[in-house]
Amino acid sequence: MKTRLILVEDQMLVREGIKSLLGLDDSVKVVGEYENGQQLIDSENALNCDVILMDIRMPKLSGIDTLLALSEKGISTPVLMLTTFDDHELVNGAMRAGAKGYLLKDVSLETLVDTITQIKNGKTLIQPAVTEKVLQGLKGLNVEFESFENPEPLTEKEVEILRLIAAGYSNKEIADAMFKSTGTIKNQVSSVMAKLGVRDRTRAVLKALEQGII
Repeated sequence: MKTRLILVEDQMLVREGIKSLLGLDDSVKVVGEYENGQQLIDSENALNCDVILMDIRMPKLSGIDTLLALSEKGISTPVLMLTTFDDHELVNGAMRAGAKGYLLKDVSLETLVDTITQIKNGKTLIQPAVTEKVLQGLKGLNVEFESFENPEPLTEKEVEILRLIAAGYSNKEIADAMFKSTGTIKNQVSSVMAKLGVRDRTRAVLKALEQGII
């Protein structure tokens, strides 16, 4: 069954380009398109799709404000942010507002479709290039702390959790995003820190960045 997608993008040429690109893939069908978040909210069609693909910077109602408005209405349709901007503050703001993923507009069709599919299936994903921007400020800290020189490899799920930690998610927010209990996530975060040989979440992110894990 095709993934039903609503596209929210204020620039007509970009919107048409994305729609045409997605038309090349048989697994995704664009079932609605809007120029801004206010149009989406007013249409009340956010429940009639599997995924919302939305620009983060739009007139009248930004992507982040739209996410908050959807939440207030009790609408939990997963939202994927797609933008040319790689501002780490926008990434954090979008993820905190409830976005399930974040990609830059120069992403390939294959990656875009794969991300749409995974988000539809309940995952939370951030493009590695964006995560690097989120963490760029940490690179200059040069913090010295105790950790394992050669950490034990992390599982795919643990790496996903670490990316969410890097994006500013709390254990409860990670649990909600991954459909797990807070206790389970707390244990998995502890496992991540144990494998890296660090004592807190910040050091875990720094160590993962140093090791090229995220």
